[in-house]
Amino acid sequence: MTTTLWAVSDLHAAVKANRPRVEEIVPAHSSDWLIVAGDVAERTELIVQIMASLVQRFDTVIWVPGNHELFARGTDRYTGREKYTDLVNKLRSLGVITPEDPYPVFGGVTIVPLFTLYDYSFRQPTSTVEEALARAREKEIMFTDEVAIAPFVDIRAWCWDRLAYSTRRLSRIEGPTILINHWPLVQEPTDRMWLREAALWCGTRHTRGWGTRYNAQAVIYGHLHMPGVQTIDGVDHIEVSLGYPDEWKRRTDPPAWPYPVMEVGR
Repeated sequence: MTTTLWAVSDLHAAVKANRPRVEEIVPAHSSDWLIVAGDVAERTELIVQIMASLVQRFDTVIWVPGNHELFARGTDRYTGREKYTDLVNKLRSLGVITPEDPYPVFGGVTIVPLFTLYDYSFRQPTSTVEEALARAREKEIMFTDEVAIAPFVDIRAWCWDRLAYSTRRLSRIEGPTILINHWPLVQEPTDRMWLREAALWCGTRHTRGWGTRYNAQAVIYGHLHMPGVQTIDGVDHIEVSLGYPDEWKRRTDPPAWPYPVMEVGR
């Protein structure tokens, strides 16, 4: 018998057509673990509801936030960093492992949930942030993050805080890891995006070497809604997104979902 570490992301459970797909996320055995790499939903109540259902199915559930979990309105009780803290507290109460908790070990491999955000550095090297954002606006390319996250927090400062926090913790790990983040840790996956300017909201260059530096057997991410595996510097970077119905319905040869990241005997 084996125990499997599965991974999913970008459930977007507020979309009615995605709910049956969320119900498909079931373990092969009661001992299986599940990674949820962000974008469960936007409303805290729905995020907690979906995660509670997954906790009931799997032995261990590990979550990292995506940008959609951070979406807020000015009338919301919690926004920005406070919304993240509130989510962490609520999910911890369910038994979910968050980026603020001790890293669990699965089959001798340390599983590392990360939360690094983005800092607009996935751009042309000769452009400033302001120039890159201006070009995106000219082409009418703008993520909802600019009205639902950015007004409530300094995104770049928060990203850099998270980078410093994460590197301190990563430096203490010995042995192999599996790194989990909602945003890709390297820029190459964004090269396949139709709208290249959208990469501004897709990560930070400062995580570029983490896969090799921290002995990653794999990097798990979401966000781009382009599931698949790309090997970069000898490390498999695996996107495990579901995405929106018009995206997953047109995939002719989709990868396994949930994605089996690792198996161990038991």
